[in-house]
Amino acid sequence: MTSAQQPRHVSVFCGGEYREFGDLTAAQVAARADELKAASGLGHGGRVAAVAMGWRELARVMRDREASTVGDLDDETVATYSERLWIVPPGGSLL
Repeated sequence: MTSAQQPRHVSVFCGGEYREFGDLTAAQVAARADELKAASGLGHGGRVAAVAMGWRELARVMRDREASTVGDLDDETVATYSERLWIVPPGGSLL
């Protein structure tokens, strides 16, 4: 597995359970955006709202490119959104 493929295999909490990022459908991605948007009024709302917006944009990209799952997208798009959505920490590490 190449490093570009790794974000596809990171577990993401979505729809009440953990799923691999690459297995998420556009509907699940949009639902995650809605879930985060609802939580954006709590505590660190600005950060959460920005991440929620990223999930919404990813759902749009998936629809535009007719991708059934995140894993169907090209490596560059997956890598870009995996950092933006904190699937992979920006810069690759929380340290």
